[in-house]
Amino acid sequence: MIIYDLSCAEGHRFEGWFASADDFARQAAAELVRCPLCNDAKIVIVPSARVAPDRSARDRGQAEREVATTSPPKPESAAVTAGLPPELLRKLREIVLATENVGGRFPEEARKIHYDEAPARPIRGQASASEAEALRDEGIEFAALPAFLTRESH
Repeated sequence: MIIYDLSCAEGHRFEGWFASADDFARQAAAELVRCPLCNDAKIVIVPSARVAPDRSARDRGQAEREVATTSPPKPESAAVTAGLPPELLRKLREIVLATENVGGRFPEEARKIHYDEAPARPIRGQASASEAEALRDEGIEFAALPAFLTRESH
């Protein structure tokens, strides 16, 4: 697993976890990597302040002290990253969790609801950029959700 510090064209910084460098390149090329704040797909890897210290047995104690003093502080919650008060973030996540996750069937389900072929209900899922454009062209209203709202809590 590789952890990259990433940035969008708007300068929002965030972290991404990938199976490999090739996995990041593939996902970025397919515009699957998006800024959790503005949904921008123009994502670049930015230099990281994290340094992997020497973990030899004699230096392990010193290395652990260095990591404790040189690692960038982690946000206390996703609210820090999102710039939202924790109460508002919790409420937004509750709203999102009250929707039905239809996954990759989102375009199909959104059309069925729009054309009264399925009962109206709040849904969420994934759509490619071309699928999203086609939905907009048909007059089907939807909004992209930032990842910080749809991430599962652990």
